[in-house]
Amino acid sequence: MLQNETEPEEKAGLADTDLSGRTVLVTGSTSGLGREAALAFGRLGAHVIAHGRREQAGRDVVAEIEASGSSAEFMAADFADVDAVDGLVENVRTSVDELDILCNNAGGLFRDAGTTDLGVEMTFHVNHLSPYQLTTGLLDTLAEDARVVTTASIGHRGATLNIDRVAELTGFSPWAAYCRSKLANIQFANELARRLEASGSDVTSNSFHPGLIPGSEFSRSFVAPTRGVTDFLKTLPVGDTPKDGAATMVYLGTSAGVADVTGSYFARCRQRRAAPAARDEDAMCELWERSADLLGIEEPLVAYR
Repeated sequence: MLQNETEPEEKAGLADTDLSGRTVLVTGSTSGLGREAALAFGRLGAHVIAHGRREQAGRDVVAEIEASGSSAEFMAADFADVDAVDGLVENVRTSVDELDILCNNAGGLFRDAGTTDLGVEMTFHVNHLSPYQLTTGLLDTLAEDARVVTTASIGHRGATLNIDRVAELTGFSPWAAYCRSKLANIQFANELARRLEASGSDVTSNSFHPGLIPGSEFSRSFVAPTRGVTDFLKTLPVGDTPKDGAATMVYLGTSAGVADVTGSYFARCRQRRAAPAARDEDAMCELWERSADLLGIEEPLVAYR
């Protein structure tokens, strides 16, 4: 990390924003850009629900947020476990009356082929199905003007997604699986926006690319010499950092300038155009419906498609 690097809320032009009385859930917030975003929301005065798998790392984030003068709590859940995500939903519902900002940030890139208890490839389950399960489980907990922010990736470009093949491991490629899950993230965010808007809800849903962050799962997935380039970037005042990526997350969750923007894709706090596959309405609808089937739940917001 760069010395004396500007904080995410400052990068986003939101350092004077007051989030007192607001509640934010940031999944995957015990490290990386999720941690930086959780700390930024805390510095802006929000009550922060931090999430991760490691209790000590969660307690450390909570302590740092509380040291900045805000309140926080940690909730553990393994996103490869359906029951654990259900438990997270219930814990959030029990802990708070309303959720103002939901940041779907947890995810990973898994080098070894494997499936979860649902019989679904691990990357697709953790990176897409669990955020889908969490978000739809919290729909009636979201405030009237809540914002849902989903961490995607530029890796979605060139990816393909066949929902009938998410259980197949033949010819498994960690990179292809990751990119496929990031395409699903954008399709999910867009379809959520479309269904919320059709229902008359003012809740917004957007996705973003956090950047090529040295040391992240994204950069570690590259093979040499590209990986060597990202290692080199760590030593220079160029490239993206966790705080850069967190800035766009904080921007989408906080800025008045995007209060009415929904179903869009961003990078570096600017609206971008996602790949055509991410904007395919038939594919978005199919992913939404089939995700519910894979999870064994009733299709959410079915009346508004």
